Amino acid sequence: MPVHHIPFQAMASTCEVVLDAPTLADAQRQAQPGIDEVLRIERSYSRYRPDSIVARINAAAGVDWVDCDAETLSLLNFADQLHQQSGGLFDITSGVLRRAWNFAQAKDQAQLPSTSQIDALLPLIGWVQVLRDGQRIRLPRAGMELDFGGFGKEYAADRAAALLQRTGVLHGYVNLGGDMRLMGPKPDGAPWVMGIQHPRERDQLLATQQLTTGGLATSGDYERFMVVDGQRYCHLLNPHTGWPVGHWRTVSVTAPLAVVAGCVATIAMLQGPQGLNFLRQSGHPFMAMAHDGQVHTQ
Repeated sequence: MPVHHIPFQAMASTCEVVLDAPTLADAQRQAQPGIDEVLRIERSYSRYRPDSIVARINAAAGVDWVDCDAETLSLLNFADQLHQQSGGLFDITSGVLRRAWNFAQAKDQAQLPSTSQIDALLPLIGWVQVLRDGQRIRLPRAGMELDFGGFGKEYAADRAAALLQRTGVLHGYVNLGGDMRLMGPKPDGAPWVMGIQHPRERDQLLATQQLTTGGLATSGDYERFMVVDGQRYCHLLNPHTGWPVGHWRTVSVTAPLAVVAGCVATIAMLQGPQGLNFLRQSGHPFMAMAHDGQVHTQ
C-alpha cells in the first residue's frame, strides 16, 4: 500500500502522521485518533491555555493547592526523576526565565536581559520548593510556574503512536516538530531514513538514521536563539544561573521511547562538557556536535 503523510499543526510545530493506507482518505481516517491525542495533550498541559491543568496550577501559585488527575501525577513524578537524574538541571519550574529572555526578537534587535532581571527570577525557580501531598500540588511562591515543554512533544508523540498501534497501524511514524516515534518499518520491511539537521547549515543534514521502531529526538542551539555581539545564546537555560548553556550545538538520541530520547538529549545539553559522559552512560545511541564542531557518536 502507498505511504501517506498527514500534516497538522500542534504545540507550535509543524507535525505529521505517516502511515500506509489504500487511499489518502483512509490514511486521514486512520491518523485522526493519533492527531486527536496530540491535541488533547496540548489542551491539557499547555501553559498558554487558561483551562489547562498547568495554567490552573500556575494561577494558584502562592495561594492554594490544586488537585491533579492520574496522568498529571505521573508526569509530575517523571519530572521529579528528571530533576534527580540531571543534578537539578532539568527543572520544570525554570520556564519563568522566559520573562527575561525573548528569543522571538528580530535578529537585528536582539538584546540580552540585565543581570537584575535574571536575579529577580531565580528565587522562583526550584523543583525542590514545590509542595506535593497525595494527589495535590502547590507552588509556594506567587509567580512560580510549571512548564512541561521540556518533554511535552515527546510524550505526545509516544502516546499518539501507542494509540495508533492499538488501532492496528503497523507501518509509519509520528513526527512532532522533529521529535519522532516510529510504529514499525516501511510496508516492505525496510527502515525509515530519518535526517538529523546540521546545526549550522540549514540546507544540510549532519547525518541520517535508519530506524524501524523507537524514538528519535534532538536538542540543539539552532532553532531558537539570539546573537548579540557575535555570541550565540540558545533557548536552553541553566536554572541555577538563568543563562543559556553553550557547549553543544546539537545532541540527537535514539531510544525505545521518544520521551526518553528527548530527555537524555536535553540533559546532555544542559550538562555541558559533562554531558558526553552522561550520554555514554545512558547506553542509548547518540550523535552530538560540540561548540567547536567536533562530532561524538555512540
